[in-house]
Amino acid sequence: MTTTVARLLADSLEAHDVDQIFCVPGESYVGLTSVLTERNSIRMIVCRHEGGAGFMAVADGRLRNRAGVCIVSRGPGLSNAMVSLHSAFHDATPLVMLVGQVERKDFGRLALQEQNYSKLLSDITKSVIEVNEPEQASEAIARAFHVAESGTPGPVAVILPEDIFDETTDAELNLPRPRVVAGPRKQDLERLADMLAKAERPLILAGGALLADSLHDSAVYADLRRLSEEWVLPICPTHRRPQLFDAKHPNYGGYMGIRVPPAQIGEMKKADLIIALGERLTDTVSQSYSFPAAPQPQLPLVHIWPDPNEVGRVWRADLGMPCDPYEVIKSLLALKTPADASKRRGWVDGLHKIHLSLLEKTWEPTTDGINFAAIVCEVDKHLADDAVITSDAGNFGSYIHRYIGFRPGQEFLSSVVGAMGSGMPMAVAGTLRRPGKQVVAFMGDGGALMMGNEIATACQYGGNPIVIISDNSMYGTIGMHSYVRYPDRKFMDATRLTNPDFAAWARSFGAEGITIREDSEIADGIARAFAVKTKPVVVHCLTSAVQMSAWRRFQNGSTLP
Repeated sequence: MTTTVARLLADSLEAHDVDQIFCVPGESYVGLTSVLTERNSIRMIVCRHEGGAGFMAVADGRLRNRAGVCIVSRGPGLSNAMVSLHSAFHDATPLVMLVGQVERKDFGRLALQEQNYSKLLSDITKSVIEVNEPEQASEAIARAFHVAESGTPGPVAVILPEDIFDETTDAELNLPRPRVVAGPRKQDLERLADMLAKAERPLILAGGALLADSLHDSAVYADLRRLSEEWVLPICPTHRRPQLFDAKHPNYGGYMGIRVPPAQIGEMKKADLIIALGERLTDTVSQSYSFPAAPQPQLPLVHIWPDPNEVGRVWRADLGMPCDPYEVIKSLLALKTPADASKRRGWVDGLHKIHLSLLEKTWEPTTDGINFAAIVCEVDKHLADDAVITSDAGNFGSYIHRYIGFRPGQEFLSSVVGAMGSGMPMAVAGTLRRPGKQVVAFMGDGGALMMGNEIATACQYGGNPIVIISDNSMYGTIGMHSYVRYPDRKFMDATRLTNPDFAAWARSFGAEGITIREDSEIADGIARAFAVKTKPVVVHCLTSAVQMSAWRRFQNGSTLP
């Protein structure tokens, strides 16, 4: 049946179960949005910045375990959105970004906002698919979703010339490709089981590929817990994946995030086997390629990741298993449990004891503002078992991972690669995808003004996130790095910020605004924030800059260099 490309694209998006798209309207794809608006089968979320729209799509994809979808216009629109492509690429998160392009007759003339997207996006996408013929449109969408969601997940860009939407075609609707799941080879599973049985101090790094599995199969968390209990294994969630294992479970072996505290990492380094279970392995997780050391680990390494191109790319693994990590868990559970698994009980208990000591709600007072630890600990008292928690990038995030004991059922969203500006858009996406559930966003004063304007999007579409802003009037992470690397040099002029009244700023959008200036105001201020149910609320916390992170402060303890 003959139809227009725009209608075929809409059919294709519907066939891929897309129910929500994030965009900043642009003339280069108005032919598509007019059809989507006319149909009203896919919700169009109009955002205020393409970077914000991209981050919302990234977060939405994580919450659904399908590729989130974003539409941006050519040139400046796509350039604004590239931060979200970068984040999705490094975070191994599926994303399909539809990009408007100039009319086909103008290709190569440097027409208004024209760029060669195959060149521009070659290093931050898995694939760039250019649709220059009407017959390719539906196939391009099906391929984009398949590539984005397969192997190492990531972003795919689909380039759509402005004049193609009204073209007609007889091409058939291209249906979604079935999800491909690779299981472990029998000989690899047997070797893994043997290595585990012999190990006295194994360390299991549970990573992002298990999050993807959990949304396909709700038994993932329960089976991971069962494996840890039957085989007596310590489970260590990796950087920004804290919800993978209950932090209070006795087999929780510690959080393998950025700059693990000395007491914890010192004990972890006594391990005699590391298993990266659904963990891609990065410089962050490996503590700057030191544990495991790259390229030759200092102890036996098993790398389980659903992409043969990733296994062995940086580290020489003693056993590489390019397969679905949940299939490995299920296969191990089907085997006989080692008779002497209890020999590891002391090792697991020791790791957990250190973890619990680091999780204690203790901190030192500060004189130049509130120690953000006090804010985070108070927020933790109010968090629901199914809360969605988002974090922007910055040193304030260390308080979240030190003081909040995450548990399965809660969902954590952040840019794993550390892109600033993600906190607010991801929180907005969380409220739209999980209506009625508690969504709490943590951000610093730097990230808040990068894409904090997306609070307008929350107000427009009825989202009600609780936004906690740590305002220490500086780019804290950069201040810390400056101080640590060059302690004798002044750095404040290069990191200082002049900020607005964030509570008044919030009220100007129609949100609720609360300011916390003193420790005595914390309990009441946080309780008031959680009592707001019908609109966004921003809690402006005037925090210490002397306390650089949850783990360190400037040496003089009272003033900045």
